[in-house]
Formats: sequence, C-alpha cells, structure tokens
Amino acid sequence: MKIDLRSDTLTLPTPQMQEAMNKAPLGDDVYGEDPSVNALEEKATKMFGMEAALFCPTGTMTNQLAIKVHTRPGDEVICDKLSHIYLYEGGGIAMNAFSSVRPLEGDLGRITAKMVEENINNANDIHQPITRMVSLENTVNKGGGSIYDFNEIKKIKEVCHANGIILHLDGARLFNALIETDQTPLDYGKTFDSISICLSKGLGCPVGSLLLGKKSFIDQARRYRKAMGGGWRQAGALAAAGIYALDNHIALLKDDHRRAKEIGKMLAGNSWVEKVYPVSTNIILAQLPQNITSTDFVEKLKQNEVYCVSFGKHLVRFVTHIDFTDEQLEVLRTRLAF
Repeated sequence: MKIDLRSDTLTLPTPQMQEAMNKAPLGDDVYGEDPSVNALEEKATKMFGMEAALFCPTGTMTNQLAIKVHTRPGDEVICDKLSHIYLYEGGGIAMNAFSSVRPLEGDLGRITAKMVEENINNANDIHQPITRMVSLENTVNKGGGSIYDFNEIKKIKEVCHANGIILHLDGARLFNALIETDQTPLDYGKTFDSISICLSKGLGCPVGSLLLGKKSFIDQARRYRKAMGGGWRQAGALAAAGIYALDNHIALLKDDHRRAKEIGKMLAGNSWVEKVYPVSTNIILAQLPQNITSTDFVEKLKQNEVYCVSFGKHLVRFVTHIDFTDEQLEVLRTRLAF
C-alpha cells in the first residue's frame, strides 16, 4: 500500500466532486460568461463578506496579483521570513511587482503587531522604501501548520490602519485554521484588505484558488491576471469542484487534523527523530539529529512506500489530506516503527 503524505495538493476529486464537475454549465470566463465560475466567485464573496472575488489557477498567482495591485515599484512588503510569498513563489515579488521584502523572524511563521510597528519605514526618508503592505500566512506551511491568534491579527490590523498600510492574507490553508478556532470567514473578511484562499489543498479540488477584496481591487487584479496569461476560458468544471468543496469538504478537515496528531505521536517515538514540531492542523514537521539528513530519512521511508518531503537539511514534512484514510494511518504506524 502506497502512503503519500508529501502534500495536500496531491488529492484526486472524489466521485461526488467529479459528478459536479461533469454537470457544470460552461461559458467563456474571459468574457465573464462562465456561469459556474461566476457562481463560485459570488459564493466566496458572500462567505467572506467582501465585494468581489477572482478565480485563478494557483495560490501563487492570487498572492502575486494582490502584491502587484497593492504596491508600486520600489515599495516594501513586510512578512515573516518563513512566508510562502517570500520562500516559495519564485521571487515573484521582485519579478512581478518590483517591490522589496522585509522578512521578520516570528514564532513559527507568525509575526506580531509590535514587530510590524517597529519595522515600518519612515515615508519621508528617501533612503528607505515605502512600507506599503503586510502579508500574513494562516496557517503557516513552513511553521508546521501553525495558527495565528486572531486577537493578534486584529492588533496588526490596527497598526496597518493607523499607518495607511494594506493587510493581505495568504490563506492557502485558512479553512484549516477556521475549523480549529472560533472565527468565521466573515471575521477575516472584515479584517483583511485582500485574502487568497486555495481550493486545491485541504479542500481537495484538482486546481484553483480565489482572490477576494474590494471590487476596484479585483477589477485591477483581473487585468493583471490576463497579462500573466491566467485568463480562463471554459473553466466551469474546475469552479464546480470548488463549489462542491466549499459545501462539503470543510468539515472533513477535522479528520485530517486528528490523523496528523497521531502521526506526530508516531514520529515522536521514532528512533531517527529528535523533535516533532507542535501539530496544530494537517502539517507535521519532524526535526532530525545532525547525523541524519532529511534525504536519508525520506529515502528510508520511500523504500517502505511512505512518501514525505525534505523541508530542510534535517527537517521532514508530512501532510495529511482527504485521500489519507484511517486504514492507511494504521499501516503507517508499523512503517514508522524503526
């Protein structure tokens, strides 16, 4: 039995999702005429209480569009040093927006209002870039699926508002955070100027992300999406998968988290593992001792048909998802016992 825990992007559509995709009415989205895409965007807009939404192929594109629209060349973006927009989007902030980045060292990828306030540049100092935007990631991929305290997010918003700074959320796995906390999508919609959410991770869609914000912001993002080659044509089948996931898959994230915590316990008892990061959602990070590389660990598990990824020289990542079952969890228990 193959057990693939490299990422939650590897999932395949469920039979019910496939049925929804097959039945989706189609049109040309570049002309604004795909009814399924329009329905998805309207659904997300109402869910978060925002003015408009834009369906895109990837979360990298939605993040990069947000930065491109919100900033001007030479501006600066504040984020944690573990942020996806900084580490894993191909230098897109420089390439697409011509902006610089100020990466801060937070706690498992989470920065504080005080840190933001202390790192805002003096707009009258011509030697420094203008601090234009703060980007938070929730949950934090590189932080082991860590969740922001929403009270801290609100404090960061107050700092941003007082200084005329945009607050963006990379919410690739936001629903993983929401299912574990008391907040709702509406709470986030009231707090952030723009939000990116992925449908192709924990929610199990084959592809797709959404960007949300004010209508004027989304109108500009749509223009840049076209310039980046991201204009859809008959994308309704993919949008229908997103609609189905938002209606049916959010509650299933609890099972992913439960299984992730079990894997964390298994890894804590593994002789090759030095430390397991706190498991809050569906991502498990295992720290290895200095004499064992992540490459060695990944290869040893691969021999037993268990797949994970190297996340650093001595760090390994496992991610649970909708295709990982309780039966596989029990098989994994025996394969991690070494």
